Amino acid sequence: MSSQLSDRISAPETAPVAPHEAIAVWRSPTRDDIDAIHAVVAAADQVDHPTWVTTRGSIADLFDMPHVSADDALVGENADGQIVVVAAVVREQDVTVEVQVSLRGAVLPEYRRRGIGTSVGAWQYARALQVLAEVDVEVEGVIEQYVHEGNPGAEKIALANGLAGERWFVVMERDLSGPVEQLDVDAHVTLQALTPDRDNEARLARNDAFRDHWGSVPYSRETWGKLTGGDNFRHDLCTVADVDGRVAAFCLVSVNEANWVHRGARYGYIEYVGVVRDHRGQGLAPRVLTSTLASMRAAGLEKAQLDVDTASPTGANSLYSSLGFVEREREQVFTRRF
Repeated sequence: MSSQLSDRISAPETAPVAPHEAIAVWRSPTRDDIDAIHAVVAAADQVDHPTWVTTRGSIADLFDMPHVSADDALVGENADGQIVVVAAVVREQDVTVEVQVSLRGAVLPEYRRRGIGTSVGAWQYARALQVLAEVDVEVEGVIEQYVHEGNPGAEKIALANGLAGERWFVVMERDLSGPVEQLDVDAHVTLQALTPDRDNEARLARNDAFRDHWGSVPYSRETWGKLTGGDNFRHDLCTVADVDGRVAAFCLVSVNEANWVHRGARYGYIEYVGVVRDHRGQGLAPRVLTSTLASMRAAGLEKAQLDVDTASPTGANSLYSSLGFVEREREQVFTRRF
């Protein structure tokens, strides 16, 4: 880019939200609202993608992000003081590759189809422009919104705000009821569980492995710590491939037992599978993945789930299919770039 991002953005001076007859109060949320916000998001999740529900911890994490301010979130209360709609505009902390701003939100299912989502969507887009305009860098800026395939209302709002469908991600799942075939490894490769003292090595490996992936930005220590230090992260189920004392490949897992009832099975979610770029082509990805699948099965899990970019540059889709993963659901990413 030849100009500062702030020069390429025409942001409004204010980002008001339109009045709505069902909303008595629009306001910025506080930490005291975390449980009420989670209740709205969880109720929406059960309609939009009933196999998984957003964790309370992920809601709470938003209040700990130093680069996300009170102006970046909004809740709407009904006449009884109940929060019925939530929205947030979240910028990724790292801005070296591109400036990503994601639009997140939910409306209680019984309050849908009244135009509330449209009002919130317009506020989000205006606030997202303001957030982009605050960043003085020369890289590309992007506003993005992830929309589950079964949520046409959210798709309509994204399109109305000038975003366009750019990418599809697929949720894939593998049954762990049968044995997992283990693959031999070369003598110079050691497969082992990830230990907390190597979390930062795993972060650096992940940043390198995903540097050429669509929409990927580097993880900071702080942001990475939210993942590996979270209640659901399972070091014992993760696998790293150690080559000459370096993490060359990894498979990282979280287990959210609260979602088991929604999924109808004891499952674990594979957060990342990757290989640092100077060790690609050596068969490390299927080896760390099958090692992790075996560990998950031994731990009593019944399913393994992950999501993958349908246009992955590493051919991850084919790898997962070859190891028994099948497509379960889809999600589209709508974007506008500047």
